[in-house]
Amino acid sequence: MPSPRSADHSAAQPPQPPRDTVDALISQTRRLRGGVDAVRRDTTADMDRADDPQLRWQRALCDLAVHQLDDLGRHLDQLRDGLPADPAEAEAPPEHGEGSDTTEPPPPPGSAYAAPAREAGPEGRGSLLSRVGSAEWNLLTDAVTWSDELCQIFGRTPEDGGLTLDELPSWVFSEDQPTLTALVTDCLVDGKPIDGEFRIVRADGVVRTVHMSGEPVLDDDGSTASMWAVLRDVSELRRSERAVRETRDSLQRQRQIARAERRVAVELQESVLPVWRGSPRAPRARAARGGAARAAALDHRALDLAAHYFPASASTQIGGDWYDALELPDGRTLLSVGDLTGHGVAATSGVAMLLGAVRGMAVAGVEPGALLGRLNQLLDASSAQPALGSAVCGRYDPTTRTLVWAQAAHPAPLLFRDGTGRALQPPDGVLLGATPGASYAQAGERLEPGDLLVLRTGGLWPFSADTDGDGDAGAERLLGLAPRFAAAHSAQECLRAVVEAFDDERREDDACVLIARIGP
Repeated sequence: MPSPRSADHSAAQPPQPPRDTVDALISQTRRLRGGVDAVRRDTTADMDRADDPQLRWQRALCDLAVHQLDDLGRHLDQLRDGLPADPAEAEAPPEHGEGSDTTEPPPPPGSAYAAPAREAGPEGRGSLLSRVGSAEWNLLTDAVTWSDELCQIFGRTPEDGGLTLDELPSWVFSEDQPTLTALVTDCLVDGKPIDGEFRIVRADGVVRTVHMSGEPVLDDDGSTASMWAVLRDVSELRRSERAVRETRDSLQRQRQIARAERRVAVELQESVLPVWRGSPRAPRARAARGGAARAAALDHRALDLAAHYFPASASTQIGGDWYDALELPDGRTLLSVGDLTGHGVAATSGVAMLLGAVRGMAVAGVEPGALLGRLNQLLDASSAQPALGSAVCGRYDPTTRTLVWAQAAHPAPLLFRDGTGRALQPPDGVLLGATPGASYAQAGERLEPGDLLVLRTGGLWPFSADTDGDGDAGAERLLGLAPRFAAAHSAQECLRAVVEAFDDERREDDACVLIARIGP
């Protein structure tokens, strides 16, 4: 086959393809380039998320796509226009140092890119000719012919000339020398085409990754007369591909960490919330002093309980919402719901701490208002992991059917009776952990057989659905379920109505509902 040395000279221009076809391809490439630019602008618009692994991966993919489309565009331009009559007309590459990537941190030791030399930056990014060159090694005359562009890739001047096949390995990374040797040997001895990559270190210390393709040139008797090759500087392309791999690996690690944290958070949440969460069961009333008659009265007035946890729709993280119902030693029942700021393991571990404190103080006989005051002190004292919280804490006495309760900046319980519902008038109370030394007032409510109490956290209804911004749309929707509650025969049936009404909502946060039905 003829030698391709003429590819670097204007004397032998190959036949040109139909110009209209190439122009159409160029137009399509430019449109794609514009579309990728728009996507890249979108990924860089949110500067607050600059450290998001997924965002970094998306940017790296966009950069890689831009590099490849730029290369495609330059190839098509060259295909349409052909080479200039004088190589000097080609755009000259920037001087050494201009556009060089000298600020990039060195690759980790032991990696494929680890080396004491500097890595090449995007030199010649605007010129196809400055990134592609050709060479021919004549085995009969030992002549070496390099194009000016190949000399530029190697950091040599045309006066320096090209490197012989014996000199070339000394410019190649030691790890890549076997690759080059195999490529040249297979070509010269076995007549195989050349197709491979290796890294070179220029005299100025800049590292480049070069892709080499070519084949042997045979004489009339079929012997190898010379070897020609086209060498392309792919340093920038490989660097972009490496950035995509690194950001993808970082994103995968972040996802693995997030899955592990979620698993721990779920297990911790399930370990602290009441065991009857999935299949609710009312606490059994115990016989207090006073004999069997009093025990029968307690059983007669027992609470029917049901509860449900609603996960957030927009996030996979577990939040700090909680509920609890606990039979106390004196026969009364603790009812509580709350919400601790944060997500993940930190929030669920905080919930575990709070629930332990609530149960311990309730068993010790601490009144709801004083209990919230001590929770406030507990959160305020946890300086190592500061958090805020809201809560409702109530104590139901079945002998008097009285609920004594207090609240800390939390939605008030809803009371349903005879087919209608209303929110209880809340006593004074501020956010837990916000005001040191805050006190919490108590309120009392006399209940009747068949009454229904609904305690819930604030994330039950999405904030965007509250059109007036001041009301409690979640409470309004719950109050609208009053007829269904009146027709229900158990707390579980009432809970089913709540789940049907709210489970399809796009909640921004998780939520809990606790339902207590007063026995007849």
